[in-house]
Amino acid sequence: MGITTSKWDTSEYLDTPEMIREYLIAALEEGGPDLLVAAIGDVAKSKGMTQIAKETNLSRQNLYKALTENSSPKFDTVVKVLKAFNIKLSFEAA
Repeated sequence: MGITTSKWDTSEYLDTPEMIREYLIAALEEGGPDLLVAAIGDVAKSKGMTQIAKETNLSRQNLYKALTENSSPKFDTVVKVLKAFNIKLSFEAA
């Protein structure tokens, strides 16, 4: 009898606002901008890419392309998506 495995899907575990917040903070602190973009993509997937597309007035296909690691989405795209998550950006001195 063999072992059955499945691909890890982070978006399945992003089910509370606190989990989403901590995930995004960790992605930025530990991995920098590329990982943060991929993490935003994971959150969008957990919320439903179709719903995020509606809320941001962006196409699902463009969101998938923009929110993958090593992509370079426009800043306004990132801001729109974060707003759809009900998350705001803030800055503090390092």
